[in-house]
Amino acid sequence: MKTRYLDHIDLRVKDMKVAKEFYGKFLPQLGFVQESPGEDFHTFYSAGGDKPSEFFGFTEDKNHQPNGTRIAFWAETREEVDQIAELVRAAGGQNLEGPEVCEGYSPGYYGFFFEDPDGNKLEICCRERPIIAK
Repeated sequence: MKTRYLDHIDLRVKDMKVAKEFYGKFLPQLGFVQESPGEDFHTFYSAGGDKPSEFFGFTEDKNHQPNGTRIAFWAETREEVDQIAELVRAAGGQNLEGPEVCEGYSPGYYGFFFEDPDGNKLEICCRERPIIAK
């Protein structure tokens, strides 16, 4: 049986230095605890050592144009959503919405929506009743 369903996210950013600074302020609190800088690609890994690790990475593309795609990070509790929201605010997140209960989503859905400095759409969320596929 599979134990992982997502390997990585490879996001484009216009300015590597700005992205490193922004994401470095909250990704560790979401579990991406091992940072690995590179010349063309910067990565935050969820684990290290001998275990497989999901990772969030970004690559500089001076011509990057954001679109409607949204990346949502899982939080265990509403308190964790609130905590990460404060870190994102302090880091300079843009177009902030919430944290708030999102009526019309799944029951008990609590989210914080924001954009990174390049306009990439992101979210931190938790669900009182996680979705169960039928």
